Amino acid sequence: MGIGSGIFLIALGAIMTFAIRANVWWIDLRAVGWVFILAGLAVLLTTLWFWQDRRKRARTLIVEENRLSHPTAMMPPPPDPPPPTAPPS
Repeated sequence: MGIGSGIFLIALGAIMTFAIRANVWWIDLRAVGWVFILAGLAVLLTTLWFWQDRRKRARTLIVEENRLSHPTAMMPPPPDPPPPTAPPS
């Protein structure tokens, strides 16, 4: 789940709590809406907390240097290109 899921649950809960005026005898839509809103807030805050933790870990940079036990053969540098010639007039 993520930010999108949290926002979706909050929106669905707000619709069920404030917009729907149906009277269903076996379920209280306002209570279910508040449960969805609270669940969406929990998902949203948990996601943001994990992102904050990930940002802190991303700053730690581990550099490993692996040197060969023997020197590698170096290629000589390429020769200089010839100077440009003027076009014939």
